Amino acid sequence: MTPLAKRQAIAILHDEHGVPVRRACEAVRLSRAAYYRPLAEGAQLRRDQPVIEALQAKVGENTRWGFWKCFDALRLEGAWWNHKRVHRVYCALRLNISRRTRRRVPRRILQPLVAPAALNTCWALDFMLDTLYDGRRFRTLNVIDESNREGLAIEIGTTLPSLRVIAVLEELIALHGAPQHLRVDNGPELTSLALTAWCQARGIHLRYIQPGKPSQNAFIERFNRTYRTEILDAYVFASLAEVRELTSAWLYRYNTQRPHDSLGRVPPLIYRPRSTALPESTSELST
Repeated sequence: MTPLAKRQAIAILHDEHGVPVRRACEAVRLSRAAYYRPLAEGAQLRRDQPVIEALQAKVGENTRWGFWKCFDALRLEGAWWNHKRVHRVYCALRLNISRRTRRRVPRRILQPLVAPAALNTCWALDFMLDTLYDGRRFRTLNVIDESNREGLAIEIGTTLPSLRVIAVLEELIALHGAPQHLRVDNGPELTSLALTAWCQARGIHLRYIQPGKPSQNAFIERFNRTYRTEILDAYVFASLAEVRELTSAWLYRYNTQRPHDSLGRVPPLIYRPRSTALPESTSELST
């Protein structure tokens, strides 16, 4: 109970119930000297105003900092208040209560979804999730070229962090050349500092789709549906090696044999062939 609340309780006990001031002070544990001392309205608030402003500014900049982080930072800036006073104000502002912060995805600009006329203009990336027969989960990183819908790679693993995404893209660039753009969603691996810094160093522009709008990445979403129907939902996998083997053979057939309705009913590499040849090991898997 604050001193102001104790004063109000004593006034109620004395005025409404006839309890002597001495006994009322004993009941609420406030000395009579403190009760009779004149209280200047807003005096303490005015004295603590610099502390309040400094704490609010510090917590506003660093929402996850606790009391001691804020206090030490204020001391480094030259604040002279002792820790007892700062902690009293800190608690009065209810900053000692746990603060939950929600990670907000930055607002994205709508990117046009038009099939480019040249290869390596824009690649699209997306993740998929599935399980092995024993219940272990695995993920796939799918990469296609939006120009001819060619499946460039399907990386498979239990975890696919941003550094592994970069490694896959490095291999594809060494084989096909670098793209001008990458169309991606707002997943943590694709918004990481590692990937954004790598793209900036390579001169590759990231095209983020708007949150909750998978239709803005429709080319690879259609690719994912075909891969899900013909491979992931069609087989029961005992190991990642089986997934990789079947996926590699299917990807070769998809690019060279399977007709694509939106490409005039021809495979991607017949609709718009690449100058680089496919690895021999991949073609052997299809036989």
